[in-house]
Amino acid sequence: MSQATFLNRQALHLRPDPARVIVRPFKPATEPRDLNPTDKIRANHIVDRVLALDPDAVAAQLADVLDNFQGRHRNLLETFEARADEMEDAFATHGVFSKTQRQLVGAYFLSEYSFEASALFNPSIVPHPDQSGAPNGGICVVISLRAIGEGHVSSLTFRTGTIAADGSLTVDPTARLASLPRISHRISGPDGERVELTFKGEEELSERVIFPITESQSNGIEDARFVEFSDGDRKAYYATYTAYSGRAIRSELIETSDFMSFRLTPLRGAAARNKGMALFPRKIDGRYAMIARQDNENLYLIYSDDLYTWEGGQAVLRPQFPWEFVQIGNCGSPIELDEGWLLLTHGVGPVRKYSIGAALLDKRDPSRVLARSSEPLLRPEPSEREGYVPNVVYTCGAMRHNEQIVLPYAVSDTFSSFATIKISALMEAMKR
Repeated sequence: MSQATFLNRQALHLRPDPARVIVRPFKPATEPRDLNPTDKIRANHIVDRVLALDPDAVAAQLADVLDNFQGRHRNLLETFEARADEMEDAFATHGVFSKTQRQLVGAYFLSEYSFEASALFNPSIVPHPDQSGAPNGGICVVISLRAIGEGHVSSLTFRTGTIAADGSLTVDPTARLASLPRISHRISGPDGERVELTFKGEEELSERVIFPITESQSNGIEDARFVEFSDGDRKAYYATYTAYSGRAIRSELIETSDFMSFRLTPLRGAAARNKGMALFPRKIDGRYAMIARQDNENLYLIYSDDLYTWEGGQAVLRPQFPWEFVQIGNCGSPIELDEGWLLLTHGVGPVRKYSIGAALLDKRDPSRVLARSSEPLLRPEPSEREGYVPNVVYTCGAMRHNEQIVLPYAVSDTFSSFATIKISALMEAMKR
C-alpha cells in the first residue's frame, strides 16, 4: 500500500510553547484538608511574615507582584483572593486580614506552571459548535491536544481552525494567555468525583486549559478522544480520556455542548479500568458503543445502556501484521462512511515503533471486520523519529470532510502535525 496514493502530509505543526503559563496552588499550601502538620506550620509561618509587614510594605510588595505578573494572566487580584479563600481554614488562627493582605497572602500560595513546556501532542479534531465563520465549502474545527509540563503532568488544551473545501487546514493564532476554569459543581461518589467546570465567555477557546482537578487525575488528564455525538436532533461532544493518579489509571468521560462548560465523570465497569476507549458517534441499535482495549493487546467492541457503565465486550481486532505484533489500539472514535465504520488504529512493532493503520467495520454490526490495512497508513518519517518518545506517530481522532479524512497526529510524543487521506483511494488500497 503506497502512502503517496492516498495520504498527504501538510506543512503545519503545533509545537509546545513554554511561554504559556497558568497559575496553580503550590505546596505546602495545597487544600487545607491535604496539609500535613509540617506543611501547616510552614504555611502559617509564611502568613505570619506577611502580617508582620506594615501596610505600606504590603501595598508595595503587592504592587511589585502585579508589575511582574499582570501581563501574563487575567484578573490576578481576583485569583489571589480566590486562593486566600481556599486557605481560609488554615488561616483561621491569624485573625482578620485587610483586603491587601489577603491578596498578597494568596500570591505567596500560587506558582506559575508552564503546562505545555515539554510536549503538545495526541490531538483529536471535531467540528466547531459555531460554524458562522466557516469558509465556502469548508468547516470550522476544534482541535484538542494533550499538553505536558514539569513533572510530566498532562492537561487538556485546545486550538481552533478551519478546513477548506480541498481539505487544507489552517490553525488560528493561539491566545497569548492561558486560563483555568471555575469549578461550578463537585460531587463525590463511590466511583470518584464528578466535576463541572465553566470558563468565562471572554476567554478564547485556545486560552482554556483543563488541568487535573480530582485525586484520580492528579498526575494527568491524558489522550482525550473527542467525538461529535448525535442523538436524534441533539448534538453533544464527548471525550473519553485516561485519568492518571500517579499510581493507577482509569477511563473517564468529558461532556460539553459549547467547549465553555464541561462535565468530567468517572466511568464504571470492568472495561473502564484500562485506557484507550473511543465512543461511536451515535447509538447502534439504541445502545451506546465503544471500541476499547481491556487486555493491553486486542481491540474490543462494548456496549452500554447509560453511557457511564461499560462491562464485557467482544474482541474484534487482534494483532495480525508484523508492524502491530506487540499490541494494537484505537486512534479515536470510528468515522461513519457509506462503506462502513472507518476505525483508525495504532500498532506497535519492533523496537516499540508506533504506526497508524485502519480497519473497516460493518455499519450495522461493527463486530464484523470488512477490511483491514495490511501495512500502516502512516509511519514515522526520518524527520519524525526524534522526540520525547522516539519512533511514534499517534492520533486521538480524525474527522471526515467532503471526500477526505483530516488526520491530526502526534510526532514522537513531542509536537503535532496534520495529514489528509483520500477516502476512495484508501478504500481501494484496503481491498487490495
